[in-house]
Amino acid sequence: MPWFDGFELRSFEVNGASINARVSKTTLGEPMRPALLLLHGFPQSHVMWHRVAQRLAGDYFLVMPDLRGYGDSSKTAGLPDHSNYSKRNMAHDMIGVMDALGVNRFFLCGHDRGGRVAHRLALDHAARVSKLCVIDIAPTLDMYEGRSMSEPYMVFARAYYHWFHMLQPAPLPEIMMGANHPETAKAYLHAKLGGWGSAGLNYIEPRALADYERSFCNAEALHAACEDYRASAGIDLEHDRDGRAQGLKLACELLVLWGERGVVHRLFDPMALWRAQCGGDVSGQAMPAGHFIPEEQPEATARALRNFFH
Repeated sequence: MPWFDGFELRSFEVNGASINARVSKTTLGEPMRPALLLLHGFPQSHVMWHRVAQRLAGDYFLVMPDLRGYGDSSKTAGLPDHSNYSKRNMAHDMIGVMDALGVNRFFLCGHDRGGRVAHRLALDHAARVSKLCVIDIAPTLDMYEGRSMSEPYMVFARAYYHWFHMLQPAPLPEIMMGANHPETAKAYLHAKLGGWGSAGLNYIEPRALADYERSFCNAEALHAACEDYRASAGIDLEHDRDGRAQGLKLACELLVLWGERGVVHRLFDPMALWRAQCGGDVSGQAMPAGHFIPEEQPEATARALRNFFH
């Protein structure tokens, strides 16, 4: 497969952070294609979209950033309340990138952690998002509170133990994940990428895996990832509860995709949970994959996005 042919690497200084991104190359005088912002998840970077991007390149102006704390974006130390890694603040990063590109309204898709940033972005900046797709997540608050679960909460805690491990105070989780031992960090990374219903690492191209290893297996990246999860278990839940108390719901049309071999499919009812949080039309389907759907099923993912984003 080509490796991001037709895209350029750019860096954006926004919201107190440096955000790395791949962006579609454009030619002077070329008609502007609809903009589609693609957000990656843990423990990856924008590289996870490379197969999908090649299939969508002719249809959209694609923007694929590394979220704050991931890839080659800023990995600053977390604040005491973890607010610099809140999904609200990470959404502000993305708005800054789109502002810098001169894009007002855009389609939005997020996988895993990127889906949680996308959810918050679409709530806080509803006028900017034409349509939203979330991949293999249920709403964060519902997952933490165990809503619509089909099995005991312990089953979820075992499957997503990292949610509860990484939120512990620094630096213990970082040390246990290999902050001081790159080979331990690499083993942890491989275990995450090969789990959650994915059949080992064969779905990842060697060049992509090498990039994940390079950007994730260091002390700064591990701390930033933990800060992401600490924020999700604290300030993000405060924002979610405040929004629900005010009756805030997604205003745009929503597509929900999830893996039929993943934890979300096994333990939750994603369609019911997302319909409860959306004021627009909600559609969705289970995909023949584990958690890492865009890399496991790039053709099917690209087809679903193209059919939805028009």
